[in-house]
Amino acid sequence: MDARPEITVVADPAAIADEAAQHILDAATAAIVERGRFMIALAGGATPRATYQRLALPPFAYRMPWDRTWVFFGDERAVGPEHPESNYRMAFDALLSKVPLPPGQVLRIRGEAEDPEVAASDYARQMAEVFGTRRGEVPRFDVILLGLGVDGHTASLFPGSPALKEIFRTVAAVHAAAAALPTRLTLTFPVITAAAEVVFLVYGAEKAKVVKAVLVDGAMLPAAMARPADGRLRWILDRAAASLLPVDPPPSRTRPG
Repeated sequence: MDARPEITVVADPAAIADEAAQHILDAATAAIVERGRFMIALAGGATPRATYQRLALPPFAYRMPWDRTWVFFGDERAVGPEHPESNYRMAFDALLSKVPLPPGQVLRIRGEAEDPEVAASDYARQMAEVFGTRRGEVPRFDVILLGLGVDGHTASLFPGSPALKEIFRTVAAVHAAAAALPTRLTLTFPVITAAAEVVFLVYGAEKAKVVKAVLVDGAMLPAAMARPADGRLRWILDRAAASLLPVDPPPSRTRPG
């Protein structure tokens, strides 16, 4: 049975960063106790930047088990790692360059590759090697962070994309016609739905309608498909993004702030 969303509403984007950073620390601690390492896929775009910046500051920077953490990316644009639109560069500037994370435990997607299909296959192979999965098996992340577009897309899985129906490949090259940088690489739903936990980070009044469409109206949008089959689904929202939800949508909790 797919996971039901657990909704946390906080005051503002800064509070999302605090909540998400604490949750990542808790998940990392638990994963290491259970399995000896923590496997996370980072989201790109503007929303998670504050969370990454928070993780790079005390007390999280000192308490996170960086030496046992492996960092992957949920998606990437077809640009090099120095490009201002690179998800890797954003995460590097906000977090990865500021904490003692072993470089070999950061696995970026080669957005600069001449052939995106080859880059997708290479990333899938790297994931399989690190996770130790065999052919036909899907890696199980401890946490996959996701954002939400106003059109309902998440990662680089856009409405109408053939990648929404992918059942075999763990990483796909996709084309997002409406995007400024249309060629993307993304994890697919077989990976997302296999995660131990999927965590959406969403803020802003401009996201309120699509949040309601996904969480209340049951709209058939890509973000609504990101439900772990055997794990937890968490949405961390600020008040503006949650403004069109029922006052207390079950199951949920609202934090003051």
